[in-house]
Amino acid sequence: MRTRRTLAEFKAGILAGDRVLLAQAITLVESGLPADQELATALIQELLPHTGNSFRIGVTGVPGVGKSSFIEVFGGRLLDAGKKVAVLAVDPSSSLSKGSILGDKTRMERLALDKRAFIRPSPSSSTLGGVAGKTREAILLCEAAGFDLILVETVGVGQSETAVKSMVDFFLLLLLAGAGDELQGIKKGIVEMADAFLIHKADGDNMDLAAQAKVAYQNAVHLLPPTEKGWAPKLLLGSSVTGLGLEELESILVSYQEQMKGSGNWETIRGLQRLTWLEDQIHELLGRAFLNHPGVKETLEREKPAVQSGQLSSSMLAQQAVALFLSKK
Repeated sequence: MRTRRTLAEFKAGILAGDRVLLAQAITLVESGLPADQELATALIQELLPHTGNSFRIGVTGVPGVGKSSFIEVFGGRLLDAGKKVAVLAVDPSSSLSKGSILGDKTRMERLALDKRAFIRPSPSSSTLGGVAGKTREAILLCEAAGFDLILVETVGVGQSETAVKSMVDFFLLLLLAGAGDELQGIKKGIVEMADAFLIHKADGDNMDLAAQAKVAYQNAVHLLPPTEKGWAPKLLLGSSVTGLGLEELESILVSYQEQMKGSGNWETIRGLQRLTWLEDQIHELLGRAFLNHPGVKETLEREKPAVQSGQLSSSMLAQQAVALFLSKK
């Protein structure tokens, strides 16, 4: 039986850049056991002074756009530039299939083998608080371990994107050329969140389509309202095969950091990330306490069949359960 790590062991190992201890610490914060949660909370607090020095980048796009191949090649360029890179993959479906995460690790062979890189799937969204809270804690742990850039990858365009946007500094949306409608059915809110659009797989026979798509996307991007932070979203062509656009993207990231830090918006962005995390933590803790309340558990178990059969409205049962919880009986 493996001996349980102490707070001091976790802290020392993570600050030393030990990837094994880092992985174990992320497992700790994902755990629902009260003792693990207590240790995880203490560990995050201890490491807090050593966090905040990375560049947090969200990467999203429809399935098939090539996120994993993009991250593998772009991450490799960052390693070549002397950076340490962590990849956190947000997969709300991982509790059922596990497949995409395992597939990502096999596709990101260089990053998986390089000691200056770290790849980790997020916890399942089936846990209270979903993917957001635990991924934020994983980001802090990676920062304390000395990673310079943290790429948070989402598996598709949906609910997880909004959560990821709230925890990163820069949001990159990968697009495909010739995939149908101009914005491929992507929700307007997600498009408005993007700080840059990269039309991926712009190589070979697809190059002409990509150039045409850039014109169409450019017209769409011009219709987006200006962002509060004063950044105009960038649009570029990119290829993980030829390397097209990757140097330009690096320049965009540098310009973004310089502009945000020069205007004072960088710390504003980070402050909003912390406050959103606070709200999510409160919701998670309240939700757990609510569902573990003996009276609430008994009432829900007894009355759920009536809701399922249509005899009792869900809003009525919810109000009754909340009233019972607040009564502290």
